[in-house]
Amino acid sequence: MSADGLPDSRDAAFADNLPPMQYVSTRGHAPVLDFAGVLLAGLAEDGGLYVPETWPLFAAADWRALRGLPYPTLAARIMRPFVGDAIEFATLEALCDDAYAGFNHPAVVPLIQLDTNLFVQELFHGPTLAFKDMALQLLGRLFDHILSARDQRVTIVGATSGDTGSAAIEACAGRARIDIAILHPEGRTSEVQRRQMTTVQDDNVANIAIQGTFDDCQDLVKAMFADAPFRAEMGLSAVNSINWARIAAQIPYYVAAALALGAPDHEVAFAVPTGNFGNILAGWAARRMGLPVARLVAGSNRNDILVRFLNANDMSARPVEPSLSPSMDIQVSSNFERLLFELLDRNGAATAAAMHRFRATGHMGVPDAAWHRACAVFHGFRLDDAGTEAEIARLHAATGYLADPHTAIGIAAARAHPAPHAVPMVAMATAHPAKFPEAVARATGVHPALPPALADLLNRPEHYVTLPNDLAAVEAQVRALVRRNRP
Repeated sequence: MSADGLPDSRDAAFADNLPPMQYVSTRGHAPVLDFAGVLLAGLAEDGGLYVPETWPLFAAADWRALRGLPYPTLAARIMRPFVGDAIEFATLEALCDDAYAGFNHPAVVPLIQLDTNLFVQELFHGPTLAFKDMALQLLGRLFDHILSARDQRVTIVGATSGDTGSAAIEACAGRARIDIAILHPEGRTSEVQRRQMTTVQDDNVANIAIQGTFDDCQDLVKAMFADAPFRAEMGLSAVNSINWARIAAQIPYYVAAALALGAPDHEVAFAVPTGNFGNILAGWAARRMGLPVARLVAGSNRNDILVRFLNANDMSARPVEPSLSPSMDIQVSSNFERLLFELLDRNGAATAAAMHRFRATGHMGVPDAAWHRACAVFHGFRLDDAGTEAEIARLHAATGYLADPHTAIGIAAARAHPAPHAVPMVAMATAHPAKFPEAVARATGVHPALPPALADLLNRPEHYVTLPNDLAAVEAQVRALVRRNRP
C-alpha cells in the first residue's frame, strides 16, 4: 500500500513484460477496461471517469535512470505502465517520436528561469501554441494506431473553453478513421483561439458555436455520451481531459521539469493555471507515482470555484463570468471527480452520490477529512482581470518575459505560494502570448506576433455553425457530419 493508503504496483515502471493495466470508473458501475478501451471510450458508461485500477510507483533509481533522455523517449517511458500490454513499447516510442517531432523548440518543454527559485516551463511550442498539444498530438496517433488494429471508426465530440478544440482538431483533421465535432461557447474565446478551429478545411471536422458557456458545452458533450443509442450509433469517443489518455500524456512534462531541477534527490513544486483540473491533476498523478512534488498551486481567475474549495471547503458553482483568461472560465471542473474519488478512498458509490448532489444543487459537500487531505498537497490562488494585466506588466518590466493571461496567473500563484525550504517552483506556461495579443499589448505595449505558420490566420475563411444550447440540435449536426463521411 502507498502512503496515501491506496494500492500500487511497484514492478510496473520498467518491467520487460508489463501486466495489463486495467481502469475502473470513479462511479463504480462501468466495465473495467484496458488502456485501448479507455482511449476509445472516453467517458465511462456510468457517467464517471476512468482511473488506473492500481498506481505505478517509480523508485528513486527509476527516476534517476530517466535523467537526460530526449523528451519523446521520456514520455514513452512514463506512459509505459499506463499503456500496459495494449501497445508494444517500441510502437509507443515511435508514436511519441512522431508526435513531438514537429514542435518548434528542441527541448519540446523548455525551462526558463525567472528568479532564484522560480521557473516557467513552456508547454506551448506545438502546432496550436497551447499546452493541449502536449497530449493531443500523441492522442491523434494513438487513435490511428488502435483504430487501424481494430478496423474501427470513431466520432470524437468535445467541448472547449479555447485551446482544447484547436489542438484536438489539429491532431485529428484528415485522419481516415475519425470524425470530430468540437463545441465552443459563442463569443467566449479569443479570436485567435476561435480561428484556429474554424479555419480548418478538412471534411471530417465540424465546429459548433453554442449559445451559452463552456459549462453548457461540456454538459452537451456529457449528454451525448449519456444518450446510449446515439453513443452507439455514432461510435462516440472523447479527447477532452475526461479521456484518461489525455492525463497520462501530460504527466511526462512534470517529470521532465522535476528531473531537470534535481529530482528525485530534491523536491520541486508546481503552480498551474487551472480550469478543468486536468493539467494540475497530471502533476498530482506524477506525485502519486513517487515524484517528490512538495506542493501544487491551482491558479484561477474570477471563476474561482477550485480556490474557494481549497481555501474554505466551498465547492459551490456560480455563474461563469467571461475573463481575460477564457480557457479557465469554468465552474464545473470535470477532472476534480478523479481527485474526489481518491480523497473518498476510491468509494465509487460515495463519489457518484457527491457528483449527483453537485449537479442537482450546485454544491458539493466534501467531508472535512477528505478536504484536509487535499489541502495537504494543493493550494489555491485567485487573480482578477486587473491583477492579471498587472502581473503581465510586472513580469515584462522585471524580466522581459511575455506571458499570456493564463500563464501570468500561474506565475502570480507561484509567487503567492512559494514552497518552503527554497524548493524550486515551476509555473506552467500554458499558451503562447500571441493567442491573446490584445491583453498582452495593453499590459506591456508589445504586440506579440503569431509564428510564421499562422501569420495569415486572421485572413483565412471560417467554417462553423451556431446552435442553441439544445441537445437535439447538436446531435443532428454531429449525425450530419458522420453521414457525410460514411456513405
